[in-house]
Amino acid sequence: MLTAAAAAGALLGAGVTTAQAADTPLRDLGAAKGKVIGTAVTGSKLTGTYGDVAGAQFNSLTPGNAMKWGSVEPTQGTFNWAEADQIVAFAQAHNQQVRGHTLVWHSQNPSWLTNGSWTSAQLGTLLQNHINTEVGRYKGEIAAWDVVNEPFNEDGTYRSTLWYNGLGTDYIASALTWARAADPAAKLYINDYNVEGVNAKSTALYNLVKSLKERGVPIDGVGLQAHLILGQVPSTLQQNIQRFADLGVDVAITELDIRMALPADATKLAQQKADYKAVTAACVAVARCVNLTVWGFTDSDSWVDSTFPGYGAATPYDANYAPKPAYYGISEALGGTTTTPPPTTPPSGACTAAYSVGSQWNTGFTGNVTISCSGASLSSWKVTWTYGAGQQITQAWNATCTQSGAAVSCANASYNGTVPDGGSVSFGFNASWSGSNPVPAVTLS
Repeated sequence: MLTAAAAAGALLGAGVTTAQAADTPLRDLGAAKGKVIGTAVTGSKLTGTYGDVAGAQFNSLTPGNAMKWGSVEPTQGTFNWAEADQIVAFAQAHNQQVRGHTLVWHSQNPSWLTNGSWTSAQLGTLLQNHINTEVGRYKGEIAAWDVVNEPFNEDGTYRSTLWYNGLGTDYIASALTWARAADPAAKLYINDYNVEGVNAKSTALYNLVKSLKERGVPIDGVGLQAHLILGQVPSTLQQNIQRFADLGVDVAITELDIRMALPADATKLAQQKADYKAVTAACVAVARCVNLTVWGFTDSDSWVDSTFPGYGAATPYDANYAPKPAYYGISEALGGTTTTPPPTTPPSGACTAAYSVGSQWNTGFTGNVTISCSGASLSSWKVTWTYGAGQQITQAWNATCTQSGAAVSCANASYNGTVPDGGSVSFGFNASWSGSNPVPAVTLS
């Protein structure tokens, strides 16, 4: 286990500023409020600064993908526990809980399972064996399991899935019962998205949990994923958390991120801070809201950019592991630091843009710009220049370019905004010209 001093030292060694390292870790602030503060992680990244922040700031880890059926049993009867084991070992070394995710889902299942022709009896046996195998392997090492994931449609009807179609609605009760038998100590959850506020979907989940409780089916909690959009925290979030708590179950915010239209700016980041603070405060206000987990803590390890084109910057840390205002929104709601430090500025000249002409003909040319960093890194970039001889861009790739008169502005595509220290990215374009084609001076921002 890292002491507070050791954690601060590790972060300082990783290049995090003294002001950032001196903040009370979120895990300690949460503990003072009776809340577990977690993050989803990628096992292969649990080294260096990523590992230092994950270990120092959080006291619960959720494997982002490593415990899903397609990851652990890609071929029937052949198991791969390497990444899941790695995350469990890291958590144990850092005095952290592990939240198992997920046992029964319609997505990320192995092809041998989804493409098979199973009778109802065979499907039930496969599911029971999977739960017995995975939960049994980690018996005593997992604090809570997201047993059933995303069972409902938006209107509150049951989602049509392999499990629902093959086993009926009682696949949920069966899965919970089998999970309880495999590890009686683990807390068992049903987890879904767009159930954060009071609506048709969350009411269907409420009615299901109420029914399960009345039937004596083991159910310990509900997970509200909370994949939110900037400025759209449901006004009924706390009310919704409370009504589940009143059923006698725990509530966890399981996959919190708050995405924004890119590029990020100071106004959007301030709104994101307010949104993170509001979600955290709603959890703090209800005693049975026991866990708040962010779905990845750094923008470099977020699913958002690839899933929602044009959106990103959804997590509490930027791609360089610097806390964003969102981090301080969580901290404030937990009673911690209330002042966001000024952003750090990369050393002057550490990142540069170089413009070149690759080929040229009598009416046009192909240009290229390479952004390189040494001594700093970037999570997004924009390059601007002004043409002096009437050149006009007609097409661009690996960047979004606009031209107004002679002024050109090119911003990173969603997939190549990150420029690591010692690395580079490039984009290209075609343009027309007449007479001469001087190379312009470019500015990187």
